[in-house]
Amino acid sequence: MANTPQAKKRIRRNDRRAEVNGNRVGRIRTFVKKVEAALASGDKAAASTALAAVQPELMRGVAKGVLHKNTASRKFARLTKRLTSLA
Repeated sequence: MANTPQAKKRIRRNDRRAEVNGNRVGRIRTFVKKVEAALASGDKAAASTALAAVQPELMRGVAKGVLHKNTASRKFARLTKRLTSLA
């Protein structure tokens, strides 16, 4: 257990940040699932609008430090590839 005031403060801060970052990742997952659901149903129009909404969310996750830049790019590229193959 932490003994110094600084270590105790870091524990409190880490708990708060973990909750916020978990919510951010969950929000990104929700947007990705909307795209995947639209792709699974075969609705290209809904999938393209959902994909347009997912891209800023992924980049916001990168900016906030909850996702690596390459991870976000890979996810977006794979979703885009699936959308273009839907015809």
